[in-house]
Amino acid sequence: MFKGSIVAIVTPFRNGKVDEKRLRDLIEFQIKNGTSGIVPCGTTGESATLTFDEHEKVIELTIEQVNRRVPVIAGTGSNSTEEAIMLTRQASSAGADASLQVSPYYNRPTQAGLYRHFKAIAQSVKIPIILYNIAGRTGVNIEPETIAGLAKDCKNIVAVKEASGNLDQMSRIKALCPAGFQLISGDDSLTLPVLSIGGTGVISVAANIVPHDVAGLVNAFEKGNIKKAQGLHYKLLPLIKALFIETNPIPVKTAMGLLGMCGSDLRLPMCGMSESNLEKLKKALKDYGLLK
Repeated sequence: MFKGSIVAIVTPFRNGKVDEKRLRDLIEFQIKNGTSGIVPCGTTGESATLTFDEHEKVIELTIEQVNRRVPVIAGTGSNSTEEAIMLTRQASSAGADASLQVSPYYNRPTQAGLYRHFKAIAQSVKIPIILYNIAGRTGVNIEPETIAGLAKDCKNIVAVKEASGNLDQMSRIKALCPAGFQLISGDDSLTLPVLSIGGTGVISVAANIVPHDVAGLVNAFEKGNIKKAQGLHYKLLPLIKALFIETNPIPVKTAMGLLGMCGSDLRLPMCGMSESNLEKLKKALKDYGLLK
């Protein structure tokens, strides 16, 4: 079961290359602070600008460093089905516990095309598949009926990371899918509402810098301490808003640079923040008590 606070971990760069030592340090920081799973090579990990060799290496390094302490959910999606199958097979062979599959971007397939794409990937491996629905990035929504069909027809399609921002859609997914199919929040600001409708956790950006609090929110809810979960929700909310003031992962990587956690280097077309937004981010970090 994939639950709790699962971090969509950044890929730290140094001098244009993946900073492997810092990535190992970040993984240790996550595990020590209660993170329930690691997602390398997701959107936050800048997978779109990693070479195939880098992509494979980041996943292998993450699996090695985690050493079975928490699940590793490898981001191996693509808008090319054959490419996604190749990346997913590589991750499976390396020992990944599951694969995160973003819906195909740019080519905007029909629902039938989405169904066939994800089914082909699921049939190519034995590891669990988590669908990733984020129409704001990909240009296409995976409809609840399509998700339900995949969940029923492909036994290893076990969950969806839902980043549509639409709680009505998420409720329909829970209603239509088989018992045990997991709903995971793809928006930090909606973690608590998603938990309230039967979600099992979050794949989080904010956990890169405040893993203890993101994990604490989910744990408090699971233990029935709604008041504590609400308190953490409202504590986190201003910081979360600042982390999305520009396109992810620009703000979170900038924040990690300011906090000395890793370099803030980004790969084009991602670039540094505007001065006005940088000041807003700094204020949010200060208000949270992270930055002096």
